[in-house]
Amino acid sequence: MTGPLTGIRVVDMTAVGMGPYCTQTLGDYGADVIKIESPDGDVFRYATPSKHHGMGAPFVQLNRNKRSIILNLKQPRDLQVVKDLARRADILVYNLRAQAMRSLGLDYPSLCEINPRLVYCGVYGFSEQGPYAGRPAFDDIIQAISGMADLQGRGNGSPPVYVTSILADKVTGLSAVNAILAALYERSQSGIGQSIEVPMFETMVSFNLMEHMAGATFGGQPDDMGYARALSPHRKPFRTQDGYIGLLPYTSQQWQRFFEIAGCPQVLESPRFSTPSERAKHIGELYAMLEDITAHKTTDQWMALLEKADIPATPVNRLEDLLTDPHLVATGMFETRNHPTEGSITMTRPPARFSRTPSSIDKLAPAHGEHNDEIFDAQTGAIRVWPERNPEKE
Repeated sequence: MTGPLTGIRVVDMTAVGMGPYCTQTLGDYGADVIKIESPDGDVFRYATPSKHHGMGAPFVQLNRNKRSIILNLKQPRDLQVVKDLARRADILVYNLRAQAMRSLGLDYPSLCEINPRLVYCGVYGFSEQGPYAGRPAFDDIIQAISGMADLQGRGNGSPPVYVTSILADKVTGLSAVNAILAALYERSQSGIGQSIEVPMFETMVSFNLMEHMAGATFGGQPDDMGYARALSPHRKPFRTQDGYIGLLPYTSQQWQRFFEIAGCPQVLESPRFSTPSERAKHIGELYAMLEDITAHKTTDQWMALLEKADIPATPVNRLEDLLTDPHLVATGMFETRNHPTEGSITMTRPPARFSRTPSSIDKLAPAHGEHNDEIFDAQTGAIRVWPERNPEKE
């Protein structure tokens, strides 16, 4: 491993999307991640499509750079294995309910006693500080309660609708990575770890309201909320003669150049469109004009004109187009590896590039419990990896 987190040890007690995306990112950066699974395994193992039972495509994409062990936390010996790993670890990430961790003796105060340097991160639905604490939560639930479903429906003039991505899981997972790295930095100064809470609800409310707080920022009424440009029903890919194009003139100069290309430069002479603030008030009208104008040329014709005029634009890719997109091919975005059980698999590479300590894909997604014998002795529970550390030397 060569990544910037080489030497960092992570106990991963997460499943499905949010936690595994967090810990996989840490693994991509070089951390040694041990994924603890129940005898039933991470539920995402059984998502489709799959070649073999227990190795569904979503699991394979979210669990590289990890080793998997099976532990039954109802068994005292297995529970002790977790505690022994936590004593040696730098980071523990979990998405069990906080109450469950307390009942197992895996809460922060208990683990801090045996490892004061531990960075302990809980990623779950709702903060323990509020009345929703302990509620079950998945991506759909958080999209619904955080305003995301309302935003998607409101922008399309429809009832609430979910984003067609496990967006809340992935945003919260990346937010947890940020918080963990900040805590690691602070530990390098203080010498001690700390507990972190990264709840999905609060994370997504913050994420959603960055632009959509709008008038409520200044004490306005609740109906002042919502960023008008993003919510315009005309904000969408625009149809061309043979497809669709993503198009966004943004500055005054870009709008002027676009309407010159379109043969109607006088548009910006109207008081409704002459300044950025007025354009923002009438953005729906402008988008409606774009929708009408783009229909009269092909996508290739528009791209040639817009690239020459330095106006932000792109053809609309289907998911299938991404695999052959020339930029992604040139940057090596997709890596194909031979998995020992699944055969040839294609993955996206870690997108962040480090000049001295490159991230990498060192391990492919593990089979359920693949590394039990490597990590601990089944008879005694003795840990075979991660030697005990001397805090005085760290």
